[in-house]
Amino acid sequence: MTFQNVFITGASSGLGRGLALHYANTGSTVFAAARRLPELEALANEVKPGAGKVIAVQLDVGDLEALVCAVHEAETKVGGALDLLIANAGIGSPTDARDSDWREINRIFHINVNAAAATIACALPAMVAKNAGTVAVVSSLAAWRGLPSNSAYCGSKAAMQMFMESIRVDLKKTNVRALTIYPGFVKTELTAKNKYPMPFLMELDDAVKVMVRGIEKGKRSIAFPLPLALIMGWVAGLPAFLWEILGSQMAPPRPKKPDGK
Repeated sequence: MTFQNVFITGASSGLGRGLALHYANTGSTVFAAARRLPELEALANEVKPGAGKVIAVQLDVGDLEALVCAVHEAETKVGGALDLLIANAGIGSPTDARDSDWREINRIFHINVNAAAATIACALPAMVAKNAGTVAVVSSLAAWRGLPSNSAYCGSKAAMQMFMESIRVDLKKTNVRALTIYPGFVKTELTAKNKYPMPFLMELDDAVKVMVRGIEKGKRSIAFPLPLALIMGWVAGLPAFLWEILGSQMAPPRPKKPDGK
């Protein structure tokens, strides 16, 4: 399957960058959106000569009006619906209920849910009118169970899981495809900062290959790496009372206040 034009958020690093480079190198025109313009320009310079191209779109997805305008501007440039749109931009940080900060929770939900949903929603009308196209959102295996100290991240990713499931129901009788991507741990500049064990840590290039293959096959969901997806699938099936006991044993010590209390 060939996508002539692609729009990807969070394209300056990690999975978004890897996907943008792949599609540009295989002939697509890629609208790569992110806040960091120098990184996007560097990405554009890495595209193989004679292949496709990267169009840098400096954008803070938290500004929903600017986000919608950027998607519609891309549609105008290509003369209609996008072939593939990937809502990849996302953030995460610990949100321990024993030291809850509603501002941080709101920040995570705004980017991971509001911005991701807006990205998908604003691209759908043109695709439905054309009766062609693919929308994808990068969720997480963390969407499958409420993990300790990660209520906002897990909750936001689970919200997009349900959002996309409903989208697929609505699109069932069309040729527009909607898929949800559930990554585990992948080697990126963000995961490099993690101080905790990351089981089945995956190389970025391998993760990109898995995503691309799933998108081309028209799958409704992609979960990887397989060993961690199987484990998380098992964990997701546990009764709530049992997971609360097991999960609580995994919880880190209560965060300390600046005064040490």
